[in-house]
Amino acid sequence: MTLRITQVKSAIKRQKNQRLTLEALGIRRIRTTVEHQDTPQIRGMIAKVAHLVQVEEVG
Repeated sequence: MTLRITQVKSAIKRQKNQRLTLEALGIRRIRTTVEHQDTPQIRGMIAKVAHLVQVEEVG
């Protein structure tokens, strides 16, 4: 299964680890969308920035 992750809120004035997590996911700015395989590691990263992103399950 694939997850489609879209940033919906700004990372400005967020904790450094949250900004780095977005960068590690490949998200650079608001409304950027990336797709990743559904793994426990990716789920953990999403949990850390859940208030900044929107997640959809694809296929």
